[in-house]
Amino acid sequence: MRKLLACIALAAIFVGCNEQKSDAPKADESLNKVKAAGEFVLGLDDSFPPMGFRDKDNNIVGFDIDLATEVCARLGVKLRTQPISWDAKEQELNTGKIDCIWNGMSVDSARAAAMNLSDPYLKNRMIFSVKDKALANLAALAGKKIAVQNGSTAQKLLEASEAGKAAKEIVPFDDNQTAMMDLDKGGVDAVFLDEIVAKYWIVTNAKDFVVMEEGLSDEVYAIGFRKQDQALRDAVNETIKAMQADGKFAEISAKWFGK
Repeated sequence: MRKLLACIALAAIFVGCNEQKSDAPKADESLNKVKAAGEFVLGLDDSFPPMGFRDKDNNIVGFDIDLATEVCARLGVKLRTQPISWDAKEQELNTGKIDCIWNGMSVDSARAAAMNLSDPYLKNRMIFSVKDKALANLAALAGKKIAVQNGSTAQKLLEASEAGKAAKEIVPFDDNQTAMMDLDKGGVDAVFLDEIVAKYWIVTNAKDFVVMEEGLSDEVYAIGFRKQDQALRDAVNETIKAMQADGKFAEISAKWFGK
């Protein structure tokens, strides 16, 4: 009987130990998985120049692509770009189809809650671009049609703003390039978007559009990782810091922005 009770006690201890082990946090293998695979999968909206977009030969290029290519070279892996629907970016990330979202992604509280964000690496401003120079300020946009990218922080900001509430209509587009082309055709009166994107589009398409001095918000760009992928996030973060320190970041910036 004593032997039976002792066996039961030992069995209970063994089960308890197993339960404790199962409750222990799992090791973060995110960086090791990327290195083992030999590639880093970057999710992006491939129509977001100059951050990430397709050139005339259909290759995906851009400021963020050059940054990521250098980061991958320093980490010893290859970069693979994966176009995604920007409106479903968090789902694409959390289902494991991509390792990060890296494409001029603005930081806001919702994204900070949903993702493990890198340190900010670039400043930006949200502005209105217009074709009609008579639309010189925010007040002039009252009763007008304003385009914005669907699923973007710009859309949230515009909808909550006085300018957005005073607009005749807020027109969502899949990407900023299409919105700017619609502005050129007269389909909308203004486009609300990133200043970096607007100025690049205007210059490369040789358009005489105006970027309003009155914007709605200053913001920063960051890279989004899965919440649990701290090791991968830290490795990319530290590599970018090293590039900023040794001049490589400035070299890439000068290529795309002239400074």
